[in-house]
Amino acid sequence: MSRPLTLYYRNGCHLCEQMLAELHGLYGEDCPVALVDVDSEAQLRARFGLQVPVLMGGEQILGSGRLDLARLEEYLGGK
Repeated sequence: MSRPLTLYYRNGCHLCEQMLAELHGLYGEDCPVALVDVDSEAQLRARFGLQVPVLMGGEQILGSGRLDLARLEEYLGGK
């Protein structure tokens, strides 16, 4: 996997934990996903609010609330 992924999450969010577990299940524990806690900055908290988890590929939203496998695989160029 060579394209960057970022997961915007909130501590204690079961949907966030589920999305990260799905990513690890698909691509292994070493899946290069940058984790960003939306509560770490007021700007992020305002941008994402309760919308987490949000998986981004660059500036493109690949999933919000749930993993959109088709969109993720399209972004990554196939599994």
